[in-house]
Amino acid sequence: MRKIFVDSAKCLGCHSCELACAVAHSRSGVLYGAIAESPAPAARVSVEMSRAGSFPLQCRHCDDAQCMKACVTNALYRDAVSGAVLQKDALCIACSMCVIACPFGVVEDNPGKGAISKCDLCLTLEKDPVCVAACPTDALSFEDAASFSKEKRKTYLGELQSKPGGEYSYE
Repeated sequence: MRKIFVDSAKCLGCHSCELACAVAHSRSGVLYGAIAESPAPAARVSVEMSRAGSFPLQCRHCDDAQCMKACVTNALYRDAVSGAVLQKDALCIACSMCVIACPFGVVEDNPGKGAISKCDLCLTLEKDPVCVAACPTDALSFEDAASFSKEKRKTYLGELQSKPGGEYSYE
């Protein structure tokens, strides 16, 4: 399953991912229309700031999804094709059990919608995640875990080799 991965060293905290997500999931689908909507469209990604820097958080689509287990109406389900945890708004009663159960705090109440909001990997929009495309520094990527891990190893090895005495090779 492809997921959204973050290179926190590249994140500027610009919130471009949040804006792109909110606009893409708005009724109008365009910035100027989304600004005028009431209730305002909700982003499904949240850039959090700390002393260490910024980090965009969104649903991790966990293999053992606690939000799905906590959902009393089965509004949350796993998509058979993508493996993503998606929601059926018509079944959601906004009880917030999934909000409580999520270990990352990325499932949120959306009072204007009468249901929760969470990342759907833009599957409902039938495109790759807009937050990834909107990131000006490529801090976000949409790939499988093996590819992400391999790139991290290559980056680490490159850094290691650039230090005095670095004699390692990677293929």
